[in-house]
Amino acid sequence: MKIAIIGTGNLGKSIAKGLITTNAITTLYLTKRNLNAIAEFDGYKNVTITSDNEEAVRQSDIIIFAIQPAHFEGILKIIKPLLNDKHVLISTVTGFVIPKIEGIIGAEQFIIRAMPNTAIAVGKSMTCLCSNAQGSKRIKIAEAIFNRLGHSLVIPESQMQAATVVCASGVAFWMRLIRATTQAAIQLGFDSKEAQELAMYTCEGAANLLITNGDHPEEEIDRVTTPMGCTIEGLNEMEHKGLSSSLIQGMVASFNKISNIKREQI
Repeated sequence: MKIAIIGTGNLGKSIAKGLITTNAITTLYLTKRNLNAIAEFDGYKNVTITSDNEEAVRQSDIIIFAIQPAHFEGILKIIKPLLNDKHVLISTVTGFVIPKIEGIIGAEQFIIRAMPNTAIAVGKSMTCLCSNAQGSKRIKIAEAIFNRLGHSLVIPESQMQAATVVCASGVAFWMRLIRATTQAAIQLGFDSKEAQELAMYTCEGAANLLITNGDHPEEEIDRVTTPMGCTIEGLNEMEHKGLSSSLIQGMVASFNKISNIKREQI
């Protein structure tokens, strides 16, 4: 794949590293105004670092935008004359909806939005994808890219705000649960390093059970819950204190906040 990443900041770097380490590229152009910030990629085979966005577009078929929202419209206007029917445009720009992109470069372009989360830095992102009508013909390309960097799911653009809460903000919610488990483990006698290790890898194992087995969480809960046992005692106490309802209410509050921000922008 001939790929360009326009605006290689933290997210762009993470995507670039994933593409390089999984041999997903034929050529890779990385752009940044300050080339010192991406000097670590200089010397990689088939990787070019440049401050010339137009050259990167000319030399690539897949264009990934990882820039600040304030700069996106201007860059789209500059590269519009260079776009052809081979180009697939993938935007990771938060809040920049597909109709707005179409209004700048045209609805005939293959346009895809991608919303990864910060776990992309370790190749474990949950990335949500959506596209315009044309982009749906090339969505498999975006899936192939982001499946190398974790897992991807294609959804309607109308669900992207909700996905932001579940997947992007969701990383913070899970971190708080892991922190609470760590604190409990310390209270039960483990030192802080051991406590966090226990919490992290137990969380990872629980998720992988669901991923591997395809079960509902309650099925896995049943496997470790015995009558009058310690697990059900702990679960019931957590539910009495509002664990599930607090998490749900917090996520709904986060969604309401992002919805209000969007309305204010409009």
